[in-house]
Amino acid sequence: MMTEADYYALFEAYADGELAAPARASLEARLAADPDLALRYADFAELASTLRAYGQRRHVRQQLQSIHAGMLAADAADEFAQPATGAQPAKLTHTVNPALHISRTERRLRDFWNGHRATVGVAASVAILAVFGTLLGLEWWRAAKTQPSLYGYTVLRREVERIKKSQKDLTLTLNQFGKPGAGTTALKESKFSGTGFALTSEGYLVTSYHVIQGADSLLIEGRDRQRYHAEPVFSDVKHDLAILRITDKKFTGFGRLPYAVKSGQADLGERVFTLGYPREDVVYGEGALSARSGFEGDTAFYQVSIPVNPGNSGGPLLDERGNLIGVVSGRQNDAQSAAFATKSSYLVRLVDSLAAAKPTAPYHLPHYGQLAGTGRPQQIKKLQDFVFVVKVFE
Repeated sequence: MMTEADYYALFEAYADGELAAPARASLEARLAADPDLALRYADFAELASTLRAYGQRRHVRQQLQSIHAGMLAADAADEFAQPATGAQPAKLTHTVNPALHISRTERRLRDFWNGHRATVGVAASVAILAVFGTLLGLEWWRAAKTQPSLYGYTVLRREVERIKKSQKDLTLTLNQFGKPGAGTTALKESKFSGTGFALTSEGYLVTSYHVIQGADSLLIEGRDRQRYHAEPVFSDVKHDLAILRITDKKFTGFGRLPYAVKSGQADLGERVFTLGYPREDVVYGEGALSARSGFEGDTAFYQVSIPVNPGNSGGPLLDERGNLIGVVSGRQNDAQSAAFATKSSYLVRLVDSLAAAKPTAPYHLPHYGQLAGTGRPQQIKKLQDFVFVVKVFE
């Protein structure tokens, strides 16, 4: 596992053109595919730029100090060469050094220094304070970018800069999908997204609670850009689960879901995979179940060795046979590729409790999957229509 120093050494070699062509191409491909690595490189570039500017300022300051030292030496030599007032000029012998000659240019530099010594000193102090202020601000900025979490690890709700081209597009979209008054209500600027997937064929979905936390409006968008307005039905904050329901009248159902929801435990070392939306198109990731407990031994979660990024939260975690075994929640701050997912058994318990409280609700979980025995590309093709971007408007 690479340390921060390893990353900085790699980035420095890349920036200086010292990487071989294959290594350079490999790093550029990783930067394009991994938003976290790209953010780490951006931090490195900003820090390197700041340090270079600081080095240039120090160099200028050393030059000024050198000039000042030379001027002081010239003053001392000039004073030594001048006879005292009223005294007879001394007779020079071969043992006395001649007076130092100061050129016109040096005289002007000395006059400039004497007249602007305080200004230059203040400027140097301000430059140093600015450098250290920049470094401190960079650390504050990096700390602020880490989202606070109820669960002790980094949650993966993605901040979206531009979900639509304009505020008008946003309000028109919400108005089209049946939210009364959407055309007249201004939306706040903060927008987030995560992943969700179909829970029942009747239009219920599941995602992570932290994805929809604080939401005023929700849009569900699928692979073929089909969009639906949804609303939260129930949230389980402790286990980071939220159930949504599509409210659009034009929605006719998902049809039969291709995966089964597993109510038991998955096996340690089992191969697993996930689909999610850390960017606008669906992204596939695979790995293994590395622990049957989550962060700090929480038995409601699995730990899996799958690289996940902001936007993966709420995505399905599936086993080799295409059974749903968990819901992706977050990742550990200090361990690369250590992700956490809420166990599907807790989702089953939640749905059973809701169905018991309201027997008429159509909570009919799929118990038989259609993906066992098929290759991974075929599994993904069948799954894509049931995994969605959850777009959050605050």
